[in-house]
Amino acid sequence: MTSQLDTLDIIVLTALLLGTAAYFTKGSLWAVQKDTSHEAFAASKLNGAQAGKTRDIIKKMDESDKNMIIFYGSQTGTAEDYASRLAKEGAARFGLKTMVADLEEYDFDNLDVFPQDKVIVFVLATYGEGEPTDNAVEFYEFFMNEEPAFSEGGDPESKPLQNLKYIAFGLGNNTYEHYNSMVRRVDASLTKLGAKRIGTAGEGDDGAGTMEEDFLAWKEPMWTALAEDFGLEEREAVYEPVFAVKEREDLSIEDDTVYLGEPNKNHLEGKSKGPYNAHNPFIAPISKSKELFTVKDRNCLHMEIDLTGSNLSYTTGDHIAVWPTNAGKEVDRFINTLGLAGKRHSVIDVTGLDSTAKVPFPTPTTYDAIVRYHMEICAPVSRQFVASLAPFAPTPAAKELMTTLGGDKDQFQETISSQYLNIAQVLEKMAPGEIWSNVPFSMMIEGLNRIQPRYYSISSSSLVQPKLVSVTAVVESVRVPGGANVLKGVTTNYLLALKQKQGGDPEPDPHGLTYSINGPRNKYDGIHVPVHIRSSNFRLPSDPSKPVIMIGPGTGVAPFRGFVQERAALAAKGEKVGKTLLFFGCRKQAEDFLYQDEWKEYAAKLGDSFSLITAFSREGSEKVYVQHRLSEHAKEVNALLAQGAYFYVCGDAAHMAREVNSTLGKIIASERGLTETQGEDIVKRLRSSNLYQEDVWS
Repeated sequence: MTSQLDTLDIIVLTALLLGTAAYFTKGSLWAVQKDTSHEAFAASKLNGAQAGKTRDIIKKMDESDKNMIIFYGSQTGTAEDYASRLAKEGAARFGLKTMVADLEEYDFDNLDVFPQDKVIVFVLATYGEGEPTDNAVEFYEFFMNEEPAFSEGGDPESKPLQNLKYIAFGLGNNTYEHYNSMVRRVDASLTKLGAKRIGTAGEGDDGAGTMEEDFLAWKEPMWTALAEDFGLEEREAVYEPVFAVKEREDLSIEDDTVYLGEPNKNHLEGKSKGPYNAHNPFIAPISKSKELFTVKDRNCLHMEIDLTGSNLSYTTGDHIAVWPTNAGKEVDRFINTLGLAGKRHSVIDVTGLDSTAKVPFPTPTTYDAIVRYHMEICAPVSRQFVASLAPFAPTPAAKELMTTLGGDKDQFQETISSQYLNIAQVLEKMAPGEIWSNVPFSMMIEGLNRIQPRYYSISSSSLVQPKLVSVTAVVESVRVPGGANVLKGVTTNYLLALKQKQGGDPEPDPHGLTYSINGPRNKYDGIHVPVHIRSSNFRLPSDPSKPVIMIGPGTGVAPFRGFVQERAALAAKGEKVGKTLLFFGCRKQAEDFLYQDEWKEYAAKLGDSFSLITAFSREGSEKVYVQHRLSEHAKEVNALLAQGAYFYVCGDAAHMAREVNSTLGKIIASERGLTETQGEDIVKRLRSSNLYQEDVWS
């Protein structure tokens, strides 16, 4: 033997080293940086490791003396809120030692040795067409594997999870085909692997507007089943804070260590840097904004947001997330109602009273900054939260009314839910003219969601304007039927204020609302907005010669402006572009026909391959919608599908998207001489083969 390495040895060792590096770095040593949820997840893993945080569930529970862990898979914050509520209720009613956890922060390969005297809860939202939420991707992929690799080996047939006890609740929307598929698939996988579910796998339905009541109806029998299984005894529930709120008299808002709304330390220090993602927004300049409607009482904004210098990129069909700021009017209402007006700018520290409690914003900060930038103060109120506030009511009458509303779902619906009241409006209504100064501020931090970014379909082509993202958004301001309240969109009115400021209005006041447009410490000055990009599966065919059929009424046309813009650019370059058929609907041609002039420009480039078919619902004696126009063009639609056309729908899920789905099934059945059931089956096959794609909302 020789001590020297020959050429083959060197090659093999080099390959092994590169392979090992690839495994542990996920290719980051040589990959082009791109902002994706997977890379954000990998970064969070690395950061966790550097901070000494364990990804071992059992070790974490042992270290913190917990016997119940509630995991959430959340996209908009609702699942996270439900997880927090379950944790607090379990601790208050049964003395359980609970913790809330983000799915992306832990590994699941040692669940086969999970102790029998502990329990796991999974609160799982389904995103889009049956997909996991961004923070649940790796968890989902682990359990959807035919043979998940557990710590002690063994195949699925050996029931490796037979010691595991779990609870499951899903958040879904019945307007989507794959309703609550996340919780259903995970539940089926866990059961197959031998785990024991306690209670039923609950399902909440956002599409029917019953999510909250579905959750409340599910959790009571679940607690009963858990108490029986673990021998728990219920006790009188009393409020025990999760967070401590301490005023810092040694600090003021002039100190540069105090967060005034900045999302993280880099932003606080003025050194904002990427990667920009759902935890770290890019403060992007708005290069252009304009009004698209021609009527005074309604607004639709077109905005172009500049990503230059961010290293962010997007693909046509993706979404842009806008991080909103609460309206000054609602911030004032909240602060005044809780009796915090005199110390709104006092500096406070918020800390977890438990090692597993995560403060949802950076501190030290101020009451004003928390309420303005971090709390979802304009969201609908839960019946459970109203009941929990009753003991802190300023008058006996208010306490009695809050208790009654908390226990009576019909009265709560009539008094609160149907009026879309936010928490401060509820408190004002329950005790007019009174100050709710007894409510612990920690209770508001725990009971209200973190303010969430709002996602908008990008209405531009990444081929045509790679660094300039277009947004098309209707500004929400709707008077609630039978009440005095006007429901105002948090983010769209914020964007309208930015547009008004850009248009020269020094004090924009959209729909009676004001905003801190310049942001914390004037860091958004010059018309900037915090954003990040979210990848979508809503994609044009890779072969531009393939025909496409697009259904997009109202702002549902947004991604199709990007699609048509891209195909027009390809045609101008001489590429062969297939038939591009767009169905667009609005109220009246003279009022809300979005991008009316642009379609003519695209048509000039695409020629006969482009057709725009319109439906103006309020111009005739009968209302005409896009599904009616679709029926009128049945022969062409069927012929294009036979040629392998991609079919796209964007817009309202509850009504339009369902009608379009049904209409397409009837068209196929009629044109091909099939039964309606056979037509529906073909539509389902189009969906499963990704030829029928939706980007819809409820």
